[in-house]
Amino acid sequence: MQLTNRFQIKSEHRIIDFLNSQRVGRISSIDIEGFPQVIPMNFVSVKSKHEMKMNKQSTPINSNAIYMHSHPFGEKIENIKRNSKVGFGVDQHVCFLPSYYFHPTDASQADTLYISVVIKGNAFMIDDDIEKAFALNMLMQKYQTEGFYESLDQSMRSVHGVSVIKVVPHDIRGKYKIGQHWTPSYRLKMAEKIIKREGVFNSRQILNIMGLEEDRAGKVRVKREPVM
Repeated sequence: MQLTNRFQIKSEHRIIDFLNSQRVGRISSIDIEGFPQVIPMNFVSVKSKHEMKMNKQSTPINSNAIYMHSHPFGEKIENIKRNSKVGFGVDQHVCFLPSYYFHPTDASQADTLYISVVIKGNAFMIDDDIEKAFALNMLMQKYQTEGFYESLDQSMRSVHGVSVIKVVPHDIRGKYKIGQHWTPSYRLKMAEKIIKREGVFNSRQILNIMGLEEDRAGKVRVKREPVM
């Protein structure tokens, strides 16, 4: 299915940046009865090729993968071992747009601003401790940005004991609606409505995502085009 061109995230770099800006993703695997099981997970997306070297040998790390750490046992692990095909999704709710922004009484006019990425791919349990340590360190870098920890390496018992899931994408679709379909003047008009409903403080991040900003006088202006 083709996305409407103006709502499609065309930049692979921006897709990776969006994925790693979000804290939670959801992996969907197929259970033994054929039902999808959806589980929220911490994750990290790795785009650039990494190579971990040890004992004069190198282990290539997949250049386009989602890594998640997991307990060694559980239904999703059994699902993945039985059927490697999975879905993975990440989304950001930007702002709900009530119907009266667009029409006095027609409830069908309500809308939402959002960003989302949906992946279809194959999931694998990582056995190589070098790659496991790499993935765990990447997760730490994402979630504990303040540091105060020692890097993990493949010889540690904790690395042996934890499971790492790797999702290799077959298809990645990014979709967004953050006002790029509106003219700049209409975006400014909608910004006034958003500020009135959400409040000045809560609307700042919304406006920033929409490519808008408030000046010192409190007037909203266009900062950039909201293109991804």
